[in-house]
Amino acid sequence: MARPDYWNRACAELSAKDPVLAHLIARYPDTVLTTRGDPFQTLARAIVGQQISVKAADSVWVRFTEFARNIRPEHVATLDPEALAACGLSRRKAEYLRDLAGHFVDGRIQPARWREMNDEAVIAELVDVRGIGRWTAEMFLIFNLLRPDVWPVDDIGLQKAVAAHYLDNARPTPSTLRRHGERHAPWRTVATWYLWRSLDPAVVQY
Repeated sequence: MARPDYWNRACAELSAKDPVLAHLIARYPDTVLTTRGDPFQTLARAIVGQQISVKAADSVWVRFTEFARNIRPEHVATLDPEALAACGLSRRKAEYLRDLAGHFVDGRIQPARWREMNDEAVIAELVDVRGIGRWTAEMFLIFNLLRPDVWPVDDIGLQKAVAAHYLDNARPTPSTLRRHGERHAPWRTVATWYLWRSLDPAVVQY
């Protein structure tokens, strides 16, 4: 699988500036950030997976897809919440999925526009959906849109990694973490990626 076209340049520049990242980039040379592709399905999976284990989320997703068959927003918007609940979704998550589908159907979310929009504009569009907060939107920017400069300060893994490598294991406040991230711009996604790998070499897709 091909890396994003900016990846090698980002790795070179981060390595030149930061000994910690230079070590991590050399240590994990084969991990690759790739996109899941379809925006609606990516966001739907994110909603399904909230506050449950990866294994449980995968099981519910399989049941949902077998029931829905057509995972397109125009179809999902028509599904009965009670039927969705029978797939293992909570009533709230069923409502969130229908709200997400509605945003796609009525044009409040238009993926074709994202290419021309900056990160904060895309985040604002996504968090307008019930059940999608800033962290989920940032994971979407990283794992679906492959944006190069995302620094998710609410991410527990990032907090732990920065604490371990830079702060003698003192957990950073959001403002401290935000300031720390400035040193890695404009490649904060890549820095985040390798800091995550230092905690868990296995790649998780969101």
